[in-house]
Amino acid sequence: MDRFAAHESRHGGRGVVAAPHRLASLAGRAVLEEGGNAVEAMLAAAATIAVVYPHMNQMGGDGFWLIRGPSGRVAYIEAAGFAGARATPAFYRHAGHDAIPTRGPLAALTVPGQVGGWMLALEMARGLGGRMPLKRLLENAIAHAREGTPVSASQARLTAEKLGELKDVPGFAAAYLAEGKPPEAGTLQRAGRLADTLEHLAGAGLDDYYRGDVGRELAADLERVGSPVTRADLQAYRAVERKPLAATLRGMTLWGSPPPTQGLASLMILGIFDRLGVTEPEGFAHVHGLVEATKRAFLVRDRVVTDYARLTADPASFLTPATLAREAAAIDGRRALPWPQKAARGDTVWLGATDKSGICVSYIQSIYWEFGSGVVSPATGVLLQNRGASFSLDPQVVNPLEPGRRPFHTLNPCMAELADGRVVAFGCMGGEGQPQSNAAVMSRYGLFGVPLGQAVARPRWLLGRTWGDDTIGLRVEGAFDSRVADDLSRAGHELGVLPEAYSDTMGHAGAVVWHPKGNVEGTHDPRSDGDAEAV
Repeated sequence: MDRFAAHESRHGGRGVVAAPHRLASLAGRAVLEEGGNAVEAMLAAAATIAVVYPHMNQMGGDGFWLIRGPSGRVAYIEAAGFAGARATPAFYRHAGHDAIPTRGPLAALTVPGQVGGWMLALEMARGLGGRMPLKRLLENAIAHAREGTPVSASQARLTAEKLGELKDVPGFAAAYLAEGKPPEAGTLQRAGRLADTLEHLAGAGLDDYYRGDVGRELAADLERVGSPVTRADLQAYRAVERKPLAATLRGMTLWGSPPPTQGLASLMILGIFDRLGVTEPEGFAHVHGLVEATKRAFLVRDRVVTDYARLTADPASFLTPATLAREAAAIDGRRALPWPQKAARGDTVWLGATDKSGICVSYIQSIYWEFGSGVVSPATGVLLQNRGASFSLDPQVVNPLEPGRRPFHTLNPCMAELADGRVVAFGCMGGEGQPQSNAAVMSRYGLFGVPLGQAVARPRWLLGRTWGDDTIGLRVEGAFDSRVADDLSRAGHELGVLPEAYSDTMGHAGAVVWHPKGNVEGTHDPRSDGDAEAV
């Protein structure tokens, strides 16, 4: 039996952390072992993975949190940076661009919000009884940056694939190439400047990233290479707490992230599918129903989702029972809706944690494309995201570029409470695939009772584009049931079968579960370099 068919969740009595890199899971588990709570464990894991998995995330990206306390209240943190004061359509056109570049200094046009989210999460951790000093929470990340970590196979492959786009971007070669060439998997890679930055933040506090020495040095480096983000932009930034989106299904309540993320799509897909009356997993009705629900949700998403401060419609209005029922009624149970639609791309990491007290965390952080903008600040070691490349220079679109505006985000952490009291934190990386994998995992586990490890590991599908890929049609993994694939083709789905039995084209999904009796379990995708670690 292969490792996918045998994939199981990890169980514990005190807590569990799931992450797409094992060193991050171990960092979080160590905090739980020392008496830290799930939010503190997540902060340690998040800092560590920013060091050891830099092609997917780093210190110059954005992040989004769902945090459930023992009382059952679910809090949400938006840590998305806005476009810099100089980032105007005129600025780009004057520089000779008809579209925002996807790499280089002009792609690094939004303030990195992630560390601001860490600040707010640390406050919430304290409010939930956490007492661990910041220095301890950053300790593993500092050590890995200083001493070096083996380059993952994923990082080695993507460095080679994207070398032409990245090798000449300021700071990239010095940070991530070995004598001008992509490093081989297993090669020890150090990040001394990033270690210095983390060590400084451990002593000075995370606010220093925006309004202290780190912020000053980061801003100076950005100005030197021509980024439109200024020191005043960094000083003005703060993460915010907002009300999470919520939806009610049979047997569960769901929570997700509001705009500018596509969290609305994850909740809509599950809410629509729930009303189709499908009774078992993995067959045609399950997959066709979720794919068609995805199309309905994406049509709404692309019309509605923008900066939270600039919304023209209430996202919650698309999650009412009447609206979800209407969308479900529009689905043909035997025929596919013709599809091509513009697809979104993105790389990221999802991490989850829970502890015996009932604190649950679903967290996601990203630099957008693999290695983001590619720009590395020499003074700080920070790699800057290119999330702002999703803006348009056309003022008539849903997400036009303007200073102070937050870009559309594929990132969306999810959480659910089942009728029996179980709480599930779940999520996935992978652009358009994120809400689809979220729906695949949660429909299997929450609606059909598939064991947690198998809910994540079983063959998946993808409509649209994901990280490092430009295909728009429907694809399934090679291990996918060929009879169901044939049925999907006959129903009008333009289907492609991936050559790999299991492929990280489907993203890296994960989940952690708190059980009412206090025991916990967690799993992470065998498609990734990660796992779940329990105590």
